[in-house]
Formats: sequence, structure tokens, C-alpha cells
Amino acid sequence: MRARRIASFLRASALSILLPISANLGFALEPIQAQANQVLAVLESMNVETLWLAGAIVDWRTGLPTGKPVTDNGKHTHCSQFAAAACERLGVYLLRPPEHSAVLLANAQFDWLSSEAGQNSGWRSIESGVAAQDKANGGALVVAVYKNPDPKKSGHIAIVRPGNKSEDLIAIDGPEIIQAGGTNFTRTSLRRGFANHAKGYDTIVFFAHERPRLTP
Repeated sequence: MRARRIASFLRASALSILLPISANLGFALEPIQAQANQVLAVLESMNVETLWLAGAIVDWRTGLPTGKPVTDNGKHTHCSQFAAAACERLGVYLLRPPEHSAVLLANAQFDWLSSEAGQNSGWRSIESGVAAQDKANGGALVVAVYKNPDPKKSGHIAIVRPGNKSEDLIAIDGPEIIQAGGTNFTRTSLRRGFANHAKGYDTIVFFAHERPRLTP
């Protein structure tokens, strides 16, 4: 009986310690600004869960299948083409066809964003997932990109969407993203979206463009 009471006390004590931490995880890091909602409306209007689907060759701008037959065993995912199309709709240049082939484009986008060409086009590196979420919530266009260390294998890129996340949750799951890929998501976490690519957050780099073009 005494042992049971001690065990019950320990469980209650542990719960009292964990509850404040868990409760804090639901609070927003920063409020979402009006411009961020405008950017989000453009991103969500692209219907990424029904376009830019894996397994077919698609038009990079529209995400619609071209009808061109697939003649190899490649997965034919389209993260980089969707990212380029989204940036174009927001008036921001991101390396895209025909300047670079759709093949291994995410790796090339990583290099381009890191280069003087990316900086001259208005992109700036962001130091963390928390800062990336803040920038997206403030109305900037933000991308998360991973370069595969094997030059013959594809990397991955996604767009950070505005989201109500605390620093604690971002540390666990990363910021909110919208992406095409093996699975297309209108909304998911960085952890889930990059699960088949990056082994840790330290291999994912963030870039922001402060001036997406928004039409009334």
C-alpha cells in the first residue's frame, strides 16, 4: 500500500512539472501580420496537394502533367519546381527552368541562394527556424532548402508558411511549411516535410526575401 502511494505521488509530481511546459507549447511565437496572410493566400491558391504530383513530368509553372512519358525509374518529385512557381507568382526570382534543368534543381537552388546572384536578387540567409518562422509571420517570402551531399541525388526545398508556433515547438518540429515532394502538403512541419531528406535541422538552410509582390 505504501509503495502504491509513493508511486502515485511521484506520478502526480512529474505531471505537475510537465504541465506548464506542455501548456506553453501552444502559444504563438509572433502574431501573423496582414501581409503574411496575403502571401499565404497566394500559396494556398496554388492547390499543391492536387498539382505538382510525384510520378509524372509536369509543367513547372502550373504543376499540370505535360503528358510526356516517363522513361526512367526516377521518382519525379517537384519540390523545386513548385517553389520556383510560387516565387514567380509573388514576383520574386528563384532559380528555375530554363536557366536550370528541373533535374537536381533543388541542389542548384541551394547553391544559387547562397551565391552573390541570390543576394543580388534580394535573398538573405536566416540563422534559425525560429527566425524563419518570424520572417514568414511578418510577411517575407521564406524558403527552407537542403542540398544533398551526393551530387547525383536530389535535395529538397519548401516554403515556410505563416504559423502560430512557439519556440519550443519549432525546436521540436521546425517551422510550418508548404511543399511539393514525395507527398505534397499545403501545411505540415519542417520535420515531416524533410523526413526523407535531411537527417537533422543543421543541414537545412533558410533564406528570406523581404519584398514579395502582392496585388490588391
